[in-house]
Amino acid sequence: MPSSSGDPLDEVRQDAADLASSIRLLLGINSVTAKLDPAGLGLALGRLAMSAVGNPVVFSRFSRCAMEYGIRSAQAGVTAALRSVGLADEGPLTLAKDPRFADPAWTSNPMFYLVRQQHALLEKFLLDMLAAADLDAPTRRKADFALRQMLDAAAPTNWLPTNPAALKKAFDTGGLSLVRGASNVLRDLATNKGMPRQVTPGQFRPGHELAATPGAVVFRNRLIELIQYQPQTETVHAIPLLFSPPWINKYYIMDLAPGKSLVEWAVRHGHTCFMISYRNPDAALAELTMSDYLREGLLASLEVVEEITGAAQANLAGLCLGGTMAAATMAWLAAREEDRVHSLTVMNTLLDFTVPGQLGVFTDEAAIRRLEGTMARKGYLPAEGMATTFNLLRARDLVWNYVVNNWLLGQEPPPFDILSWNADSTRMPAAMQTEYLRSLYVENRLAKGALELAGQRLDLARISQDSYFVAAERDHIALWKAVYASARLVGGTVRFMLSNAGHIAGVVNPPNPKSKHWVSSAQELSEDPEQWRQQATEVAKSWWEDWTPWIAGHAGGQQAPPPLGSSKYPPLGAAPGRYVYEK
Repeated sequence: MPSSSGDPLDEVRQDAADLASSIRLLLGINSVTAKLDPAGLGLALGRLAMSAVGNPVVFSRFSRCAMEYGIRSAQAGVTAALRSVGLADEGPLTLAKDPRFADPAWTSNPMFYLVRQQHALLEKFLLDMLAAADLDAPTRRKADFALRQMLDAAAPTNWLPTNPAALKKAFDTGGLSLVRGASNVLRDLATNKGMPRQVTPGQFRPGHELAATPGAVVFRNRLIELIQYQPQTETVHAIPLLFSPPWINKYYIMDLAPGKSLVEWAVRHGHTCFMISYRNPDAALAELTMSDYLREGLLASLEVVEEITGAAQANLAGLCLGGTMAAATMAWLAAREEDRVHSLTVMNTLLDFTVPGQLGVFTDEAAIRRLEGTMARKGYLPAEGMATTFNLLRARDLVWNYVVNNWLLGQEPPPFDILSWNADSTRMPAAMQTEYLRSLYVENRLAKGALELAGQRLDLARISQDSYFVAAERDHIALWKAVYASARLVGGTVRFMLSNAGHIAGVVNPPNPKSKHWVSSAQELSEDPEQWRQQATEVAKSWWEDWTPWIAGHAGGQQAPPPLGSSKYPPLGAAPGRYVYEK
């Protein structure tokens, strides 16, 4: 409706409001589609579009961004035209190296050069608009995530007419690559919910190519199986080692494959090792809470480990959420003045969730409320929900890379054991999932000393045992500086280790030429993580090789290996057990 005041600015505001309403309508931001968009990404984009309404300063910034985009877009067209007649003019943007655009045609062919320039200009325009908008931090984070998802999807490499490598492949194969690609599309629509395959089923199997370290299940309850691994040395350390994996995905990321298995490495270095394997929960376990995971997971496992080995203490080693629960267990034991754990090792683990990494997009209060509505119908978060979330965090690598490889080039995905593990997704019990997200990500109760589990308030500062913290410099889920802040919360002596690679590859990091880590000889962690890094020494070795003497120094003397199981906890079957196969 036209403005009745006659003020031209009011007309501008009305036009902006109409544009925002149109965008919201196109995005479907209503009570129905909110169920399809539990993170509220569409709502964030709607707020981005509306941010200029009633704010002339923001509207002016948006106008400048649009004008600059138009001018540079025209410049790119002129540059492409000049290149078509043999002139080597550079476009308005200097383009950074990007593996998606490795084909020489993106530089040598004027048309493809123009397409790439235009995509880069669009990216700059949208991100400049975001920077100019007046948004609160959570909305800005969601809008940034959503825009980058859209830009990755719109990349010219994802579409046949604008992908020179795919066009060449089609020409070289006489169109056979397109036939194979179409077949792959139909297969994925029918069998993989329309997402491109990351792995070929059956290439990597738990108990064969994966999770292959010999052992036996020595305990089972409704939530976990406990695996004890066969000794591979004549003597072992007196203090056993209990691994605490995350219950998001299966445990065997810590026993990935021969030569790439952390538990195999530990067994071969003389440790009596136990591993928790969590059940893939269904609606019958919908009411399980974090306290249940504490009692029926780590505490139950500690009791079995103590009984089988006769040891009064065990060392704990946890990864990601499993490391969070391991630290919570030690704080719980400290509150009860029980000295049952000798040392703590945690890998890519958050205890302080102030900076939640990219998962922060999905873990605000509004997103959790939407998620509660989704889980209420089934009693759990479906496995594909978790898988989609983690794939979107790295969509360029885990989605669009396979669109190009499988659908445009007509190829099968190359074998990759980590992605086979990643595809082996698990469900999350409704009660535990919302409690975990709200208590840790939203309220940060563990770091504040306000979290209560199984009747005890948890104070991380009461953990007096030595700890070994591993972070990864390119981790997008547990940012290394956030892991560093977490390490400063616990008592005792802390050795902080910064590994190369990312969230998973930083842990699956056996000795190899690419491995390196940074470590400092300082006895205390300084407040500033950048100051720590400037003082740290780079070592061209895997962190496994640094951890080996550290954990040996915390594992006691040598003795004969204990038997597999005991009269109270006899072996129930060979590793990897039953729960790992549940779908």
